[in-house]
Amino acid sequence: MNLHEYQAKALLARFAVPVSPGLVVNQSVEAAPERLPASQDGRWVVKAQIHSGARGKAGGISLADSPEAVQTQAAKLLGRTLITAQTGSTGLPVHQVLIEPAVAIARELYLAMTIDRQSQRVVVIASAEGGMDIEEVSEKNPGAILRLQVNPTVGLMAYQARQLAFALGLTNSAFKQFPALLRGMYDAFIAEDADLIEINPLAVTQENHLLAVDAKITIDSNAAYRQKALFDQRDLTQEDPTEVAARSSGLNYISLTGEIACMVNGAGLAMATMDLIQSAGGQPANFLDVGGGTSTEKVAAAFKLILANPRVRAILVNIFGGIVRCDLIATGIISAAKEVGLTIPTVVRLEGTNAAEGRQMLADSGLGLIAENDLAKAAERVVALSNGVPQ
Repeated sequence: MNLHEYQAKALLARFAVPVSPGLVVNQSVEAAPERLPASQDGRWVVKAQIHSGARGKAGGISLADSPEAVQTQAAKLLGRTLITAQTGSTGLPVHQVLIEPAVAIARELYLAMTIDRQSQRVVVIASAEGGMDIEEVSEKNPGAILRLQVNPTVGLMAYQARQLAFALGLTNSAFKQFPALLRGMYDAFIAEDADLIEINPLAVTQENHLLAVDAKITIDSNAAYRQKALFDQRDLTQEDPTEVAARSSGLNYISLTGEIACMVNGAGLAMATMDLIQSAGGQPANFLDVGGGTSTEKVAAAFKLILANPRVRAILVNIFGGIVRCDLIATGIISAAKEVGLTIPTVVRLEGTNAAEGRQMLADSGLGLIAENDLAKAAERVVALSNGVPQ
């Protein structure tokens, strides 16, 4: 679950990470001059709040040199759909704008924390080349990327923070400030169940102080039950509407760009199914895990999600009947197909308890459902159907 920049900064501030004072406005709250945060040189930065990077390149961040200019820039952004290099062609709606005093920056650093799945540890990633995409820095100058792993038994150690401060070339007050800042990031990462905390840029000001100029935080969705206050801040307008609808039905759904929809019970099996579709020459339209103990209602909801995608030309249903018998799953598929008026070519691969009975039920349904017991053959068949090859 992603946080907006203003939400991420508010979280970091609770852990003593230095951030600029800011004012969040929307279409019902104006950027009145008396409400603006104090600015030493009479300039402010106006930032569109969307779940995407590269906002500046897309016109989502601007500099204003008067309160009147702040109001003008905010009005231009609010209600606009902003298209960046990361949003795709549909873009994202701007419902909030963050206004902060402009900062005189001497240097820009990159600082982030995430989880290294291989070592099963929190890893700190830093670079003296901040203010740009870390992927670009890694590609052009991999030696500029600094990494340190945190032992979960002892946590972040002070000497690690000092070593990283030396490596980043920090001096005097900035050097002294860095260990506490890094410790605050780590404490926030652990306490709030974060997947990612990224500060880019971490500014070294003209006064040689550190300041988080921009911040991105992603919270582990599995921690929703114990991070209720954070998840109450979730902005669903920034997310794929289909994925939002899937969550409300208890489905795990991720939109992709292909033409063959997948409905599978089990995340690992879903990944294998998508791989086989690609191996057969097709492209999956989605990741969709209906769960181990699926039901007629879930299957019907899954079909509705699939049919809402205009790119879908064929469907592959891949179910392993372990927790639920295949004949019961077949009953659910038939009922759901009738409910939604399924007309798109659909291949159903059933394997497990009572699989033969389930396949026979599909064949006798009169709905044109194609039953298979071999996954590779099912993938080849659905790719052929998506290409208009009659079966």
